[in-house]
Amino acid sequence: MPDQERPPADRKTSFSSFPARRKARKRAVDVLYEAEQRDLPFTRVLDDRRDLAERDKEMPTIPEYTTVLVEGVSMYRKEIDFEIAGAAHGWTLARMPVVDRNILRVAVYELRHQVDVDIPVVISEAVKLAETLCSDDSPSFINGVLNSLAGHQE
Repeated sequence: MPDQERPPADRKTSFSSFPARRKARKRAVDVLYEAEQRDLPFTRVLDDRRDLAERDKEMPTIPEYTTVLVEGVSMYRKEIDFEIAGAAHGWTLARMPVVDRNILRVAVYELRHQVDVDIPVVISEAVKLAETLCSDDSPSFINGVLNSLAGHQE
């Protein structure tokens, strides 16, 4: 795991080149990250972003799937965090970089509650976000945690 992390705004590739669902996942991670940094509820930051997009037409709108992800993570946060903590051997959630933790939250929500998304897709998309947003060690860490959790799925 990295000692340093880059915030979601510092990315290695262009956000505009992402497929639609990846953009929605990225925006969800951005919202979760901001909420943690500001110590606000996830859905409050989501509402603030939507309001801002309505007032300022130059701001990007919030994709519907971003809303699904943020609201889902918010609703199931305790369960999701418990699962992540159990699968991240040797790591507490508090010790994980904020971006890694929130990529995992989005992915675990998708694994458990979005039946229209295949498990390999969830894992692959989370790893791709980590490659773009996180340190060099994060993709393999996230891959390991999610593979562990996917193996426990019924």
